[in-house]
Amino acid sequence: MSQVIVVNGPNLGRLGKREPATYGSTSYEELVALATQWGAQLGLEVSVRQSDDETQLVHWMHEAVDQGLHVVLNPAAFTHYSYALRDACAMVTSEGLTLVEVHLTNPHAREEFRATSVISAVATGTIAGFGVDSYRLALQAVATRVG
Repeated sequence: MSQVIVVNGPNLGRLGKREPATYGSTSYEELVALATQWGAQLGLEVSVRQSDDETQLVHWMHEAVDQGLHVVLNPAAFTHYSYALRDACAMVTSEGLTLVEVHLTNPHAREEFRATSVISAVATGTIAGFGVDSYRLALQAVATRVG
């Protein structure tokens, strides 16, 4: 069974409470349960994590490399400027692991500054704009790639 870490960046622990008109009403706890359930249905062992700390996200990418874990990553605000996270993500994909960047909303349909992702260029792919279903689609993509 392939292992996948679903990594969530800053403010995602506030899902369901933070701007529900933009980010939806699904709570973070519900997202964790859904991602775990979807993963199991796809034959993936899923571990879901969240941190507001950029350093922690970088360490989780290092862990992915060291342990051969595929990654579904919602870098949140770090999407637009974290070169440290970008470089750590590049290590993941350079090892032949799958890394799918996800976003609840479509960044290109929002403020101009959100349209730039420093992560996309090193990700295997990006899924955005489908709310919580972005995670389901990302897990499906991982399952398809890892067979």
